[in-house]
Amino acid sequence: MSRYNVLIDSSVWIEYFKNGGLPKLDRLIEEDLVCTNELILTELAPALMKKAEHEVLEGLYAIQKIPLDIDWDIIREYQLINLENGINQVGIPDLIILEQVIEQKLTLFSLDKHFMLMRKHLTFDLISK
Repeated sequence: MSRYNVLIDSSVWIEYFKNGGLPKLDRLIEEDLVCTNELILTELAPALMKKAEHEVLEGLYAIQKIPLDIDWDIIREYQLINLENGINQVGIPDLIILEQVIEQKLTLFSLDKHFMLMRKHLTFDLISK
């Protein structure tokens, strides 16, 4: 398993920047365990660029990026599982993140309630608040 094994969702980064830190994320950063992907960076970067948060953006770009290899059949399967279990309105970006976490055996750190609900029906490691 990669040394970088905790994928930090944009929901955590937003909370982190808003509050000036989160103890769990600070610890993971200190232990050099965090990773990201282009989807999460793309969710965060435009707002940071608009606010001229160049140092923050540079820090995010320096984090290990895990390549996305999207399997659309699996994405559709996960969405079907969600719908069959009453979990509605899960966006495709969250399903892409979920597929990456499961397929690449990563741990997801997210504050998004959709992941907490999906955890009841799909097997993956999740850190939440």
